[in-house]
Amino acid sequence: MKVSKNVVKMLVAAGILAAANGAMAQAQGQFTVSVGANMLKPDVTSGAISAPALPNSQGDVSKDTQPVAVINYGLTDNISIESAIGTPYKHKIYGAGAITGTGQLGTVQALPAIALVQYRFFSPDAMIRPYIGLGVTYAMFQKERGSFAMTALTNPGAGTPTTFSIDNKWTYSGQLGLQINVTPKWFANVSYIKTKLSTDVHFSTGQFQHMKLDPDSYIVSVGYKF
Repeated sequence: MKVSKNVVKMLVAAGILAAANGAMAQAQGQFTVSVGANMLKPDVTSGAISAPALPNSQGDVSKDTQPVAVINYGLTDNISIESAIGTPYKHKIYGAGAITGTGQLGTVQALPAIALVQYRFFSPDAMIRPYIGLGVTYAMFQKERGSFAMTALTNPGAGTPTTFSIDNKWTYSGQLGLQINVTPKWFANVSYIKTKLSTDVHFSTGQFQHMKLDPDSYIVSVGYKF
Protein backbone atom coordinates (compact mmCIF):
# COMPACT_ATOMS: atom_id res chain seq x y z
CA MET A 1 0.00 0.00 0.00
CA LYS A 2 1.38 3.37 -0.98
CA VAL A 3 1.47 6.17 1.53
CA SER A 4 1.88 9.73 0.33
CA LYS A 5 5.00 11.66 1.25
CA ASN A 6 2.88 14.35 2.94
CA VAL A 7 1.32 11.80 5.30
CA VAL A 8 4.77 10.45 6.19
CA LYS A 9 6.05 13.97 6.85
CA MET A 10 3.04 14.70 9.06
CA LEU A 11 3.57 11.50 11.07
CA VAL A 12 7.28 12.24 11.54
CA ALA A 13 6.53 15.82 12.59
CA ALA A 14 3.89 14.62 15.06
CA GLY A 15 6.34 12.13 16.53
CA ILE A 16 9.02 14.80 16.97
CA LEU A 17 6.50 17.18 18.56
CA ALA A 18 5.27 14.48 20.95
CA ALA A 19 8.83 13.67 21.99
CA ALA A 20 9.57 17.36 22.52
CA ASN A 21 6.45 17.83 24.62
CA GLY A 22 7.36 14.78 26.67
CA ALA A 23 10.82 16.22 27.36
CA MET A 24 9.35 19.54 28.44
CA ALA A 25 6.82 17.78 30.64
CA GLN A 26 9.45 15.74 32.44
CA ALA A 27 9.81 16.97 36.04
CA GLN A 28 12.25 14.41 37.42
CA GLY A 29 15.70 15.99 37.64
CA GLN A 30 14.36 19.44 36.77
CA PHE A 31 15.29 22.64 38.59
CA THR A 32 12.89 25.57 38.82
CA VAL A 33 13.50 29.04 40.23
CA SER A 34 10.76 31.56 40.98
CA VAL A 35 10.98 35.11 42.27
CA GLY A 36 8.26 37.04 44.07
CA ALA A 37 7.12 38.36 47.43
CA ASN A 38 6.42 36.74 50.78
CA MET A 39 4.25 38.25 53.49
CA LEU A 40 5.23 36.83 56.89
CA LYS A 41 2.47 37.36 59.45
CA PRO A 42 3.01 36.13 63.04
CA ASP A 43 -0.08 34.59 64.66
CA VAL A 44 0.88 35.59 68.19
CA THR A 45 -0.20 34.04 71.46
CA SER A 46 1.80 35.89 74.07
CA GLY A 47 2.84 34.96 77.55
CA ALA A 48 3.32 37.65 80.18
CA ILE A 49 6.60 39.35 80.98
CA SER A 50 7.83 38.00 84.30
CA ALA A 51 7.80 40.14 87.48
CA PRO A 52 8.33 42.89 88.35
CA ALA A 53 6.46 43.93 85.19
CA LEU A 54 2.78 44.81 85.43
CA PRO A 55 0.74 41.55 85.51
CA ASN A 56 -0.49 40.35 82.10
CA SER A 57 2.08 42.46 80.21
CA GLN A 58 1.96 40.75 76.82
CA GLY A 59 3.31 41.44 73.35
CA ASP A 60 2.29 41.45 69.71
CA VAL A 61 4.38 41.37 66.52
CA SER A 62 3.70 43.10 63.19
CA LYS A 63 3.74 41.47 59.75
CA ASP A 64 6.27 42.25 57.02
CA THR A 65 6.65 41.60 53.29
CA GLN A 66 9.98 40.96 51.60
CA PRO A 67 11.25 39.69 48.21
CA VAL A 68 11.89 35.95 48.02
CA ALA A 69 13.47 33.44 45.63
CA VAL A 70 12.13 29.87 45.68
CA ILE A 71 14.30 27.00 44.40
CA ASN A 72 12.77 23.61 43.60
CA TYR A 73 14.18 20.29 42.38
CA GLY A 74 12.17 17.33 41.11
CA LEU A 75 13.15 14.01 42.68
CA THR A 76 10.42 12.30 40.62
CA ASP A 77 7.55 13.58 38.47
CA ASN A 78 5.47 14.06 41.62
CA ILE A 79 7.91 14.44 44.52
CA SER A 80 10.13 17.51 44.85
CA ILE A 81 12.22 19.38 47.39
CA GLU A 82 12.08 23.12 47.90
CA SER A 83 13.91 25.88 49.71
CA ALA A 84 13.69 29.67 49.74
CA ILE A 85 16.09 32.55 50.23
CA GLY A 86 15.32 36.19 50.90
CA THR A 87 16.09 39.31 52.87
CA PRO A 88 15.40 39.53 56.64
CA TYR A 89 11.84 40.29 57.74
CA LYS A 90 11.61 43.43 59.86
CA HIS A 91 9.05 43.18 62.64
CA LYS A 92 7.82 45.74 65.16
CA ILE A 93 6.92 44.62 68.67
CA TYR A 94 3.95 46.22 70.44
CA GLY A 95 2.41 45.95 73.86
CA ALA A 96 -0.68 43.78 74.38
CA GLY A 97 -2.84 42.64 77.28
CA ALA A 98 -2.40 44.99 80.25
CA ILE A 99 0.03 47.18 78.28
CA THR A 100 -2.04 47.61 75.11
CA GLY A 101 -1.63 51.15 73.79
CA THR A 102 1.88 51.68 75.15
CA GLY A 103 3.23 51.90 71.62
CA GLN A 104 6.19 50.26 69.98
CA LEU A 105 8.36 48.33 72.43
CA GLY A 106 11.07 47.26 70.04
CA THR A 107 12.09 45.83 66.67
CA VAL A 108 13.61 42.57 65.51
CA GLN A 109 14.70 40.99 62.25
CA ALA A 110 13.70 37.39 61.49
CA LEU A 111 15.54 35.23 58.97
CA PRO A 112 13.85 31.83 58.61
CA ALA A 113 15.54 29.03 56.67
CA ILE A 114 13.19 26.36 55.33
CA ALA A 115 13.45 23.02 53.53
CA LEU A 116 10.31 21.23 52.29
CA VAL A 117 9.44 17.91 50.71
CA GLN A 118 6.43 18.23 48.40
CA TYR A 119 3.95 15.99 46.65
CA ARG A 120 2.65 17.49 43.39
CA PHE A 121 -0.64 16.24 42.00
CA PHE A 122 -1.36 15.44 38.33
CA SER A 123 1.20 15.07 35.54
CA PRO A 124 4.08 17.53 35.01
CA ASP A 125 2.50 18.89 31.80
CA ALA A 126 -0.85 19.69 33.48
CA MET A 127 -1.73 23.37 33.35
CA ILE A 128 -2.69 23.47 37.04
CA ARG A 129 -0.75 21.48 39.66
CA PRO A 130 -1.77 21.71 43.32
CA TYR A 131 0.76 20.45 45.86
CA ILE A 132 1.31 19.88 49.56
CA GLY A 133 4.56 20.08 51.50
CA LEU A 134 6.07 19.32 54.88
CA GLY A 135 9.47 20.31 56.18
CA VAL A 136 11.79 21.83 58.74
CA THR A 137 12.42 25.48 59.55
CA TYR A 138 15.22 27.19 61.46
CA ALA A 139 13.96 30.52 62.80
CA MET A 140 16.81 32.94 63.47
CA PHE A 141 16.40 36.35 65.11
CA GLN A 142 18.84 39.24 64.92
CA LYS A 143 19.26 42.96 65.54
CA GLU A 144 16.85 43.09 68.48
CA ARG A 145 16.33 46.70 69.57
CA GLY A 146 14.35 47.92 72.57
CA SER A 147 12.60 51.29 72.84
CA PHE A 148 12.19 53.80 75.64
CA ALA A 149 8.72 52.33 76.25
CA MET A 150 10.27 48.90 76.86
CA THR A 151 12.70 50.35 79.41
CA ALA A 152 9.87 52.20 81.15
CA LEU A 153 7.88 48.97 81.48
CA THR A 154 10.67 46.60 82.53
CA ASN A 155 13.05 48.87 84.42
CA PRO A 156 11.28 52.11 85.40
CA GLY A 157 13.45 54.84 86.87
CA ALA A 158 16.70 53.25 85.69
CA GLY A 159 19.14 55.06 83.46
CA THR A 160 20.18 51.90 81.58
CA PRO A 161 18.06 51.05 78.52
CA THR A 162 16.59 47.54 78.46
CA THR A 163 17.93 45.23 75.79
CA PHE A 164 16.55 41.82 74.82
CA SER A 165 17.29 38.70 72.80
CA ILE A 166 15.05 36.04 71.24
CA ASP A 167 16.01 32.36 71.12
CA ASN A 168 16.63 30.82 67.70
CA LYS A 169 14.57 27.66 67.19
CA TRP A 170 14.24 24.54 65.02
CA THR A 171 10.64 23.69 64.17
CA TYR A 172 8.39 22.30 61.41
CA SER A 173 6.20 23.76 58.66
CA GLY A 174 3.31 22.62 56.45
CA GLN A 175 2.53 23.95 52.98
CA LEU A 176 -0.35 24.21 50.49
CA GLY A 177 0.39 25.48 47.01
CA LEU A 178 -0.72 25.84 43.41
CA GLN A 179 1.47 26.04 40.31
CA ILE A 180 0.01 27.33 37.04
CA ASN A 181 2.01 26.37 33.96
CA VAL A 182 1.63 29.31 31.57
CA THR A 183 4.06 27.89 28.95
CA PRO A 184 6.28 24.78 28.93
CA LYS A 185 8.97 26.87 30.65
CA TRP A 186 7.24 29.71 32.53
CA PHE A 187 4.84 29.34 35.47
CA ALA A 188 3.09 31.29 38.21
CA ASN A 189 3.00 30.03 41.77
CA VAL A 190 1.10 30.76 44.98
CA SER A 191 1.65 29.02 48.31
CA TYR A 192 0.70 29.19 51.95
CA ILE A 193 3.06 27.98 54.69
CA LYS A 194 2.14 27.53 58.34
CA THR A 195 4.99 27.24 60.83
CA LYS A 196 4.58 26.16 64.45
CA LEU A 197 7.00 28.30 66.43
CA SER A 198 7.37 28.93 70.15
CA THR A 199 10.32 30.84 71.57
CA ASP A 200 11.49 32.82 74.61
CA VAL A 201 12.43 36.46 75.01
CA HIS A 202 15.20 37.30 77.48
CA PHE A 203 15.51 40.84 78.84
CA SER A 204 18.68 42.43 80.19
CA THR A 205 16.76 43.11 83.42
CA GLY A 206 16.62 39.35 84.10
CA GLN A 207 12.96 39.08 83.07
CA PHE A 208 11.68 36.72 80.40
CA GLN A 209 8.62 36.11 78.24
CA HIS A 210 7.33 33.04 76.36
CA MET A 211 5.87 33.69 72.89
CA LYS A 212 3.99 31.50 70.43
CA LEU A 213 4.56 33.16 67.06
CA ASP A 214 3.15 30.46 64.68
CA PRO A 215 3.71 32.60 61.55
CA ASP A 216 1.69 32.40 58.33
CA SER A 217 3.55 32.90 55.04
CA TYR A 218 1.83 33.95 51.81
CA ILE A 219 4.05 33.66 48.72
CA VAL A 220 3.27 34.83 45.18
CA SER A 221 5.95 34.31 42.52
CA VAL A 222 6.75 33.84 38.84
CA GLY A 223 9.21 31.13 37.82
CA TYR A 224 11.22 29.43 35.09
CA LYS A 225 11.95 25.73 34.49
CA PHE A 226 15.53 24.80 33.59
